[in-house]
Amino acid sequence: MKLEFVGPASLLETGDISYPAILDGKAFKCSFSYEALQDLDPEGVEKNALQLFKTHQLKLLSIAEQKILNGHAVDGAVHLFSHDLILD
Repeated sequence: MKLEFVGPASLLETGDISYPAILDGKAFKCSFSYEALQDLDPEGVEKNALQLFKTHQLKLLSIAEQKILNGHAVDGAVHLFSHDLILD
């Protein structure tokens, strides 16, 4: 399985973030819920979803990669929600 995150991040109408990838040569969608992004900022200082994503991008993409490797991709996409976070 070959996975490459290609980006860039974009804001969806729902407030979630979309980040394109390529999985085994095919377009693949990764989405990150706004609620998950907010959970990474417990002080609630940052309100901009794109900035929250950029601040925590490595952690978020790592979690998305793990979900994909664990077989949690559905119809060419993986979705990351609050319950997927591994908070330190």
